[in-house]
Amino acid sequence: MTSHLAIDLDRSSPVPLYFQVAEQIAEAIKNGDLAPGSRLDNEILLADRLGLSRPTVRQAIQYLVDKGLLVRKRGVGTQVVHGQVKRSVELTSLYDDLRRAGQEPATQVLALEPRPADEEIAAILGVETGTHVIYLERVRFAAGEPLAIMHNWLPVGLAPLTPEGLHNRGLYELLRSAGVRMRVANQRVGARAASAHEAKLLEERRGAPLLTMVRTTYDDQGRAVEHGSHVYRASHYSLEVTLIER
Repeated sequence: MTSHLAIDLDRSSPVPLYFQVAEQIAEAIKNGDLAPGSRLDNEILLADRLGLSRPTVRQAIQYLVDKGLLVRKRGVGTQVVHGQVKRSVELTSLYDDLRRAGQEPATQVLALEPRPADEEIAAILGVETGTHVIYLERVRFAAGEPLAIMHNWLPVGLAPLTPEGLHNRGLYELLRSAGVRMRVANQRVGARAASAHEAKLLEERRGAPLLTMVRTTYDDQGRAVEHGSHVYRASHYSLEVTLIER
């Protein structure tokens, strides 16, 4: 609850009151004073405590919802969500990055089956069109919130993949455990609006902004060992890149 937070308002400041409230709540989330899962007082109680109008408090809360720091849940109220996942662009799996960041990764496996490769996937993986490859579809969760929908295609026989194994470990960890030596990847990042199906899986509204990532990973002999096409909630996920002058 926010009743213990000291929110100081400067009513003579040109900074709007809703923004002052939002920034102080955001700072409390950043500092850990409001932990993930914490519930906020309802708008009426918060407005009364701060001596503000309800629309002003509602605007502050909506601002934080739009930033991905708060989420409204029917029957529960307004809660703090986990912070945005910031991921460096390097050859690692999302599962491992989340685990290192203490984000409690979890996985729902929607599909794990052999499928005939279409022309595009066959060309990427270096097999004949129609050759069976392993198709994998998962929803990745971080701190209990859906973060990404992940689609992967792999040559058959690379590693023993099971739904149970993928619940508990990342795909790259399983590949490395099977002796696959991944060395380089080509990656393309973009953005688009969520489809109705994607929005439902990610608990977003239809048309919400999503980041897209398409990656093909090669082993130390130059063979394609995995191709992925993933979408991420833009409100919860970002990529960080270090640029060096040459």
